[in-house]
Parts: sequence; structure tokens; C-alpha cells
Amino acid sequence: MKVLCAVLILLTFLTGCVQKEIVDDVNLETGAAYDYIGGKIRGTALVPIYLSNKSVSNKTFSASSNLSRDFIRDVQRQSSDPLVAGSLKVVLFGERLANEKGILDLIDSFQRDPSIGARLYLAVTEGDSKSVINGNYGERGNAIYLSHLIRHNMQSKDVPKTDLQRFLFDFNQKGKTPYLPRLKKWGKEDIEISGLSFFRYGHVIDTIPAEKMFYFKLLVDKYSQGTLKVNLGKDAAAIESIRSNYKMRLSSRKPYKVTVNINVKAILNEYSGLRITPQKIKKIEENLENNIESECVRLTKRFQAKNLDPVGFGHFIKSKTRHFDFNKWEANYKDLQVNVHANVTITESGVID
Repeated sequence: MKVLCAVLILLTFLTGCVQKEIVDDVNLETGAAYDYIGGKIRGTALVPIYLSNKSVSNKTFSASSNLSRDFIRDVQRQSSDPLVAGSLKVVLFGERLANEKGILDLIDSFQRDPSIGARLYLAVTEGDSKSVINGNYGERGNAIYLSHLIRHNMQSKDVPKTDLQRFLFDFNQKGKTPYLPRLKKWGKEDIEISGLSFFRYGHVIDTIPAEKMFYFKLLVDKYSQGTLKVNLGKDAAAIESIRSNYKMRLSSRKPYKVTVNINVKAILNEYSGLRITPQKIKKIEENLENNIESECVRLTKRFQAKNLDPVGFGHFIKSKTRHFDFNKWEANYKDLQVNVHANVTITESGVID
């Protein structure tokens, strides 16, 4: 009984020490954008303003500083209510910042802030990120739209899963290169994921276009849904509901050889030819297998040439090799032989044109 009373008293004192924040009395920062302008980091905070007609207006505050965290202090002077980051959903990094200055200092500040969740979505923008976050995307606010855009394309399209937690894991993991989706703004209300950017020490080293993301995701992630168009001479087939998994096998250590087996199950949703037959389905499967194998090998060679390892071959080989020496891995990685074997099964066919 005495212990219970002591615990209740302690909780009472601790509760009194917590700073209370009423939602109506604060500005909730739901999105942020960072750019490198004139030798300084310009930060832009996005705050949703909920209107009486149930629509959302996008209010932004911007400030520039030599230190990444100083902009929060500076934009507080522009805000009528305290600005808090507990509802932050998406952070954008401008192209010049990601290429020249790097994003590690900002990433470090996010992981040290206990109010920011590990599932925070991150992305690189083509051009300045402020122009992207200042758009007008949907009725629920820009942060909700952008975070849903990224999440949707990770769950059911070609973008491999990544967020603040995964980026930090890949960065801190030897033998693994982190990556982020890349956003491109077409107009005031139009935006798309235009590719995938790969980082070394916080700087973008390479970017692949959107049409290559399908093959990269096969190497690093599982598909639960997906779509792909396959050309067969004059005819074309639309493959949907793609499900995939991959498995790596270390087939040799001198020299290092890795075999990646990719299994794909899909539904033939549409075919432009006159009639679909078992022979044509087999041809589509073989065509897709050849495309996957050649494109995936081409990607791995591209990464090797740039000393990037987003697939995580170094981490995988280390887990399979005693006394693995990362000091020698950079030279070994360039000579790594990667074989990709794809097995495609079309489980059913659908509409015929």
C-alpha cells in the first residue's frame, strides 16, 4: 500500500512537469522543406489552416540560417501561436541542398527530436523544395497529400519502402546505401514521383528515372501489388496485381559471386492481340523474365561503377562470411559478379482487346 501511494505521488509530480499544449493554441507543423540558397539553409514550415467550409489552407513560414535547427527559432517570430513539430508527416530536400550541402545534419536533428516519429516520409525534389511544398494539392492539405502520394506508391506501386527510420538504418549499416524518392512539380496542382535518388554520406550521387524503379524494387523489396506493360512486337500486354519476392545466394567467395532469384506472380489484365493462348502467355512470361534479368544486372553494374550499394550486397556477404573485412570490400565490390534469375508465372488472364 505504501509503495502504491508513493507511485501515485510521483506520477502527480511528473504530470505537473509536462508542458501542456492545446491544439487550438498551437500551429502544428505537418510538412517541412529545406533548400540551400546563398550559402545558407532555408527552411520552410508548412502549417494547415482549417477553414469553416472544411477545406484546408496551406500556410508556410520560411527563414534562412547557417545552422539547420535555427530556422525553427526564427520562424517562431512569424507565427501567431507556438510552432510545434509533433505532427510532421513529410520533409522535402531541395535538389541543390541534397547534391552540394548534404542532408545529414538535418537528418541528425530529426532523429534527436523526440516529438518526430521514425515513420516520417522523406523525399528529394527537382529544383527548390519550397516551390513544391507551396503548391495546392487536394483539399486535406499539402502534407497529407504528399505523404499519401509517397505511401501509396510504396505500398502498391514501384517505390521501395523507405522513411526516416529506414534511411538511418541503411546509412548506419555498412554495406548498404540509403535512397529516397524524388518528386517533380508539373504545375500548381500537379506533382509526381519522377525517380529514386541514392546517397553517399548525405549527398545524392546518382538518380534513376521512374521507369527503372520497378526493376530496382524487385531487388530490394517485395511487391504486393504492381503494374507493368510488356511489348510483344505489334501487340502489348498489361500485367497487374504483381506479387514478388527475392532471395540472394552467395555462390562464390573467390571471386565474390551473388545470385539473386526473383519470383514474380502476376495477372494478365489486358492483351491487345486477337486471342490469348497458352503459347502467348508463355511468351509473355519469357519476355518479362528476360527484361527483369537484363535490367536488374544493368542496374547493379551502374551501382558498382558509382560505388553505391543500395541492394545491400556488402551487408549480405558480410553476414555469410567469417572475418569479413570491409576495408577490402570497396575493391572487391567493383569486381563482384551478380547473376539474376527471374521466374515469372502468370496465374490468370483477363480482358482481350
